Amino acid sequence: MSRRYDSRTTIFSPEGRLYQVEYAMEAIGNAGSAIGVLSKDGVVLIGEKKVTSKLLQTSKATEKMYKIDDHVACVVAGIMSDANILINTARVAAQRYTFSYQEPMPVEQLVQSLCDTKQGYTQFGGLRPFGVSFLFAGWDKNYGFQLYASDPSGNYQGWKAAAIGANNQAAQSMLKQDYKDDITREEAVELALKVLSKTMDSTSLTSEKLELAEVFLSPTGEVKYQVRSSESLSELLVKAGVTQPAAEAS
Repeated sequence: MSRRYDSRTTIFSPEGRLYQVEYAMEAIGNAGSAIGVLSKDGVVLIGEKKVTSKLLQTSKATEKMYKIDDHVACVVAGIMSDANILINTARVAAQRYTFSYQEPMPVEQLVQSLCDTKQGYTQFGGLRPFGVSFLFAGWDKNYGFQLYASDPSGNYQGWKAAAIGANNQAAQSMLKQDYKDDITREEAVELALKVLSKTMDSTSLTSEKLELAEVFLSPTGEVKYQVRSSESLSELLVKAGVTQPAAEAS
């Protein structure tokens, strides 16, 4: 039945479905997992790096984490080339707002402007939906710390804890069980590591297979974006009790 209605993004099926948008969401289900956790003193983002071959040169820069502005960062799941286009669009929008109004762009307004672009690619002929989902973490003076998730349809939602990418349903149910409203940033890091270790496809979780970033306020009240180093990640994995004994011994 779907074959008659999935040739274009602009055609609804009789059941009211846009098949090309659903296929884009399926593509994200094959990407590396990403998890975001909102805490009372910051937001934690964690992403699984898919190491497809041991011959690949590992990137010195982050592969899944991107800083959009001083107060907003995101983690990506899906087609990275699509993500790069959207991240550049978001960065330009944030800088234009800062230039015009001399203050940082509110987080939700930035997410909404990016989702408007994504929505446009589901409504016009000859265009392909962006095959990428984001988790946005940020802070602004209106609502404090915030976590948003967006998908190829252009929808976005605010979350206390969210998961995208491979095995996101299992991760989401674990987050639902273990998340507490008054969680601290350190506890949020441990929760994210625990959930990722149980839901990712590979057998053991090591610092080479993941990236972890945090958005928090410094003692001076400045918004900080910090990506954890490989050494720091190894210590966190041991502390959280998710590293295999062999990795611990080394």
